[in-house]
Amino acid sequence: MFPSGLIVGIDHVGIAVADLEDAIAFYADSFGFSVVHQEVNENQGVREAMVAVDPSGHGTLLQLLAPLCADSALASFLERSGPGLQQLAFKVTSIDRAMQAARAQGMRLLYDEPCLGTAGSLINFIHPKDAGGVLVELVEPAPAD
Repeated sequence: MFPSGLIVGIDHVGIAVADLEDAIAFYADSFGFSVVHQEVNENQGVREAMVAVDPSGHGTLLQLLAPLCADSALASFLERSGPGLQQLAFKVTSIDRAMQAARAQGMRLLYDEPCLGTAGSLINFIHPKDAGGVLVELVEPAPAD
């Protein structure tokens, strides 16, 4: 079991999309959501936009993910499953402790070491076969400036 206080909330819900600009427009026009951050993550092979559900920009975000190239993991996901929910991300206080807790329960992680995620966060993923069929991302946000 993960120690109490290690997981402190849902950081974001990842949504795979074929076209980032179309997805941003959809969420803005349909729901009034706004983009609070965009970046390209070459290591993950994605272009992404973090979209605020809450107008203050606080709380749970939607992460719209579009593949950078046809051979990325996200492109494979889109080909296999189509656009839609791709992952659920939990905010953790320590990526190292979260990885240790996952491994202690026999959960496989996609990476041996934490990777650089959105806006300087540290991340890793629990394999969907070990997390009830859901790709679970563990996110330690970057320290506030």
